[in-house]
Amino acid sequence: MAEKQDYEGQCHCGAVRFSARTDFSGLGDCNCSRCRRLGWVMQSVPEADFTLLAGADNLTTYRFNTEMIDHLFCKTCGIESFARGSDGKGNIMYMVNVSCLENPPKVDRDAIKHWDGANF
Repeated sequence: MAEKQDYEGQCHCGAVRFSARTDFSGLGDCNCSRCRRLGWVMQSVPEADFTLLAGADNLTTYRFNTEMIDHLFCKTCGIESFARGSDGKGNIMYMVNVSCLENPPKVDRDAIKHWDGANF
């Protein structure tokens, strides 16, 4: 397995900036009504490996279905560069939009995990 590295990311306008430490071992996508429309590739990151660098006051939240995930997006440009929720044990997790990272890895969509959010 690859070692974790630090990556920085941001929304389109740069008002929301963050860093995440990850090895990209859990890349995935989801087919729920929202994710299917967005088409983003996700990487789960534990709370300890995520830092919001700027833009907390520029984030707004959208929740749907079970309302268990905070879909956080920039009030200025509308980009959701990450979401916040918890794993099955109650630990805070961030789901990072890999497309919002600087120098993201190449993603083979056929090789990533596909989450069946439509039937969850």
